[in-house]
Amino acid sequence: MSAFHNEDLLKPGNLEFLARQVVEGFITGLHKSPFHGFSVEFAEHRLYNSGESVKNIDWKLYARSDKLFTKRYEEETNLRCLILMDVSSSMYYPDSGQNKIKFSALGAASLMYLLKKQRDAVGLCFFSESIDFMSEIKSAESHHRMLIAQLEKQLLNEPLKKQSSIIPVMHEIAEKLHKRSLVVIFSDMLESLGSNDELYSALQHLKFNKHEVVLFHTLDKSMEIDFRFENRPYIFEDVETGERLKLFPSEVQEKYVTETNSFIKELKNRCRQYKIDFTEADVALPIDQVLLPFLVKRQKMRG
Repeated sequence: MSAFHNEDLLKPGNLEFLARQVVEGFITGLHKSPFHGFSVEFAEHRLYNSGESVKNIDWKLYARSDKLFTKRYEEETNLRCLILMDVSSSMYYPDSGQNKIKFSALGAASLMYLLKKQRDAVGLCFFSESIDFMSEIKSAESHHRMLIAQLEKQLLNEPLKKQSSIIPVMHEIAEKLHKRSLVVIFSDMLESLGSNDELYSALQHLKFNKHEVVLFHTLDKSMEIDFRFENRPYIFEDVETGERLKLFPSEVQEKYVTETNSFIKELKNRCRQYKIDFTEADVALPIDQVLLPFLVKRQKMRG
């Protein structure tokens, strides 16, 4: 997808439009790529099979195409998906341009649009220090519109001093989901630094309950992983606690990069061990990077 302006994302009604652009552009690219073999039906119809009831045949489409298609209805749900979105203060970084919360909102809206096209059921959950909002998992059009409205409302919220507590949230989600589901997580996982064992226990809880999990580790790679700041004095502020520290980036860059990469490497390894799909989602890159890992996992669940 070509770059979009952040002010466009914040205009009411634009999120659905941009998500549709992302998905339709991705599908076009998918069919031109080595992945063209994916059996993905994005239409609202499927070919009529001999012997089926004729009551759902779309005769108007038959008149145009000379082929028999049956209409697919919302009760033909094949998949349940819950999208978890971290809305803690750190997700509003950086202050200008494409930040983590905007990236996650467009990523979530794109996945929701793809799920809607395929008549799958989807739910949405915002979390920070606890679960701030959690919807039911449904496939109805009215439900989809409500979820988009919730995402747009979240984008317009002013960032509050809210820390992330992903560990208890994942335990709570694992207990609340009673049917096998695909759980998609958008988070920078910053709260998890230094609490690895508890984090991996929470991830295992989701897997123990037979859910499939896709984690999009949402970060500004240039700044938050590579620490590419100019070597001049900065005042770094913890957006969740308000704690401030004045320093030259060169004083801490090497240690910061080493420790950050060590955490990410361990997180990747544990995800691989638990069969959780881990994707580094760099907010500076196009949102398309979110769709292929999701689609691969979805195909495996359906296959």
